[in-house]
Formats: sequence, C-alpha cells, structure tokens
Amino acid sequence: MIPSNFSYHKATSIKDAIALSQTHGEEAKYMSGGHSLLPMMKLRFASPEHIIDISKIDGLSYIKEEGDFLKLGALTTQSEMEYSPLIKQKYAIFSDAIKLTADPSVRNVGTIGGNIAHGDAANDQPALMLAMRATIIAEGLNGQRSIPIDEFFHGFYMTALEPSDILIEIQVPKAKNRSGGAYHKVERKVGDYATAGVAVHVELDDSGICQEIGIGLTNVSAVPMRLDRGEDILRGKKITEDLIVQVGAIASEDSEPTSDLRGSEAYKRSIVNTITQRMLRLALERANH
Repeated sequence: MIPSNFSYHKATSIKDAIALSQTHGEEAKYMSGGHSLLPMMKLRFASPEHIIDISKIDGLSYIKEEGDFLKLGALTTQSEMEYSPLIKQKYAIFSDAIKLTADPSVRNVGTIGGNIAHGDAANDQPALMLAMRATIIAEGLNGQRSIPIDEFFHGFYMTALEPSDILIEIQVPKAKNRSGGAYHKVERKVGDYATAGVAVHVELDDSGICQEIGIGLTNVSAVPMRLDRGEDILRGKKITEDLIVQVGAIASEDSEPTSDLRGSEAYKRSIVNTITQRMLRLALERANH
C-alpha cells in the first residue's frame, strides 16, 4: 500500500527537530533510518501528518568507550556497529544480534536508536539493552535526561519518550575482564522478525561466581521482557548445568507468547527454553576466555 499524505521536514539540529515537533504536535513523528516507521505507514498502521527526518543531524553517530560506559550515538547504523573493531573485540553480543537483523541494505540505513525508540518487542536490540542494563539518554524541551532501560518500555510501541523527545545516546556499562554476552533468535526466514529470541550478559568474579546477570527476551510478550526470576536464581552463584536447565524452564514458564503465523504458544515456549540455555552456555564460555 501507499502511505497517506504527509509533509516532510528535514531537521538540521536537535534543537531544530524539537522545535518542529512542538510546532506540529502529536501529528508529527521523528524518522532516522525509516525501516520501522515507513512499513507501518505503508500498511496504514501509522499515519502521521508530518515526518521530521533527523537522520542528517551531526554528532549522533559514534561508538566509543568513555569513563565506565560504552556510548552509542543514536544515529549509529547497524552496519557501523557490525564492522566496528571495538564491538567485535569486546561486545560480541551486538555482533550476534546485528548479523541476524534484516539484510545489509537495511543495516546500512537502520539506526540503533531508531530500533530501540520504536518500542517494538519484536526488534532485536531492546532485549540486548535489558540484558546489558543500558541507560537511554533523551533530549527534549527541558534538556537531557537519563532513563534506565527497565523504565523505558511501557507497552505495545509505547516508551518513556515524550512526543518531542529524541533518543540521542545509549550508554552500556563497559565490558569487564570476566564478562560475556550472547544473543540468538529463531526466525522463519533470514532477516525476519524473531519467532523468539534471547539475550544474555554475565559477569563473573575471579572464582567464577556470577556477580551480575542480565537476560532479555525478544517477541514473547507485549514489551521487551527481562527474565527477573531467572536472573535472581543465577546471581551470586556458580552457574552450573543444572541451574542453566532450571533457568531455561523458567524462561518458558514466565514468557507470554501468543500463537500467530510464526508458531503456536507451546512452540514459542519450547524455543525460549532451548535458546536461553544455549545463550547462557555461550555467554559463560565467552566470559571465561
């Protein structure tokens, strides 16, 4: 289908984008890469009267470690993440996710900030942000503010961003010596949204005890989901095979999938169980090397 009519505005700065949003109110939507918004417009799931293109705002595309954080500019493309030496060397969980995200033509344009700001539980990056306990930096009418990732996703396509807010940066705690992460999803075909997916990040002390653990689930509830009960079982313990099997079962029990074209509820629960176990083992392997 063809989107309904809209007016196009190209923002030259964050200040300019926020001003345009204020001028046009609730009928305006920001667009960076466009790979989340435009398909919804074509299907008439979204019909904004004004599109504010923020893709060319300078200074919002970067990947760097600074202080205690890995900082990702919101306009950093998936391809820039994919080929970053820093990401390849220290943050394998991102490499896992990006190679499963759509196809190269999408990754060349689609941004990490747009992927998260869209608030879609089927997108890959939100589960990673939960697993890695990210902080979202947004800028709006009242300046910048920090939003812990556990307070960011509010509902189906709903986030903590106010209408004029722009997600400008993602901050992830810097990788520690004995930390590791992993992500995988099952998909019907290459580049599809996840039938179900799991992100795991683990931090160990010198004796192999789990100091911190993050488990995020993709597309098995209305919002990106943290596996709280599984994390609580593993934190402070040496992660054994028995515990891994137990947490896989918890992932199956606590997720909230619905039957659709990608599979039945029972099938998705089975997938979540299996992937959770596999990603816990891989994250541990990476943390120990």
